[in-house]
This record gives sequence, structure tokens and C-alpha cells, in this order.
Amino acid sequence: MTPPPELLASLRGRLIVSAQAYPGEPMRHPQTMAQVAASAVIGGAAAVRVQGIADIQFTRSAVEVPVIGLWKDGHDGVFITPTAHHAVAVAQAGAHIVALDGTRRPRPDGLTLGQTIARVRDQSNALVMADCGSLDDALAAVEAGADAVGTTLAGYTGERPKTEGPDLELIAAISAAGPGVPLIAEGRIHTPAQARAAIDAGAFAVVVGTAITHPSSITGWFDAALRDSGGQLP
Repeated sequence: MTPPPELLASLRGRLIVSAQAYPGEPMRHPQTMAQVAASAVIGGAAAVRVQGIADIQFTRSAVEVPVIGLWKDGHDGVFITPTAHHAVAVAQAGAHIVALDGTRRPRPDGLTLGQTIARVRDQSNALVMADCGSLDDALAAVEAGADAVGTTLAGYTGERPKTEGPDLELIAAISAAGPGVPLIAEGRIHTPAQARAAIDAGAFAVVVGTAITHPSSITGWFDAALRDSGGQLP
């Protein structure tokens, strides 16, 4: 595997695929998610993003590209790798990059983002990606020591409206601010054109999840399009 200093550089201008399934879904199995991740790599993914300790472990064995790992705990507020305990566990499970909530909101364990990142540094060689919701989040995350920032939470923290597609305005704003670390566009990127637009707006790399790895959502889009046509075929 590429050493940490070069790992992020290898993702410049590339696609990262997020392979996740929600609890109760047929595909919600670590080995299945690892197989989905491996399939994405065959298609050209330069890295993969997976959720859960077992998913990370299975995926590490299934692919040879960098694995971005996270641990969702809860559904509201700070729930993406919310504490130092979660972050260290993700790193020790084998994630090359630990993705965590990088907003300025209080963390459940009372630690600051900087303290959480320091715990990861002390106990692993993993890099840290801060999932942010605003420009201020991104700048604060960089100051706290994050190796990369993402727009994952744009539209979900109350600081910015939820855009229909990727928040290109936020991507451009963070890029213009020159954060000094890679900016990874993530969130509501559903088409190749939107992925290209994110790069053109200043993103270093792009994460696509639902549009590639979530069959029920993709099927729903097609079904809705047909139903909206009133059943009238050309």
C-alpha cells in the first residue's frame, strides 16, 4: 500500500466509491459490501469508503486501494465516527483513512475535533478525513489537524440549504479559501456530469455512493421516472 504521504496524492482527480447499506436492507452484510467495493475498484475506483468495523476488515482483504472507514452510531447530530473511541477503532480495523464528523458541533465524548484527531495519530498511522457541512467547518477541521476535508454534511447541519445535487458553491468556496489539504466532494453526486462539475469547482477528488452502490435508490429513480410519465411510452 502507498505510504501515507503519497496516499492522498494518488487520489487527485479520481473517483472514490462509497459502499454502504442501511440496517435491515438485504445487502447489509460486511462481506457483501466488500464485494461491492471490489466491484467498484474493477470499474476504476481509486479508493473505497465503507461503514462499520467488520465492513472495513472484509474490504481491506478484498481490495488493494485505500480504504476510507467510518463508524456510524445513531442517526441525528454527530453520528459519523462520533467519538475518539469510534475513530481509533476504525483505524485499528485497518482503515487507511478515518472519516469522522468534522463539524464544529459538540462531540458526544466531550473531546474537541483536534483532541480526537490526536488520539488517532497516537494510536495508528491512519490519516483523517473530516466530513464538514460548511466553509467554517472545513477551515476549523484543517486547523484541528485533518488531512482532508469533505463536503459530506453540506445541507445536513442547518448551516447551508440542502441542494438538489452537490453543493458546488460550497466546494468552490472551500477551494478558493485554499485550505491546504485535499478537498473531497461528497453528497448527492448522482451523475458523471455532476462528478465532473465538482472537480471543475475545485474538488481534489469525488465520492459517489448511492448512485453506484445502492440498488433500491437507483431502482426507485427509474420507477419514479416511469410513473411520472403516466405510463405513456413513446
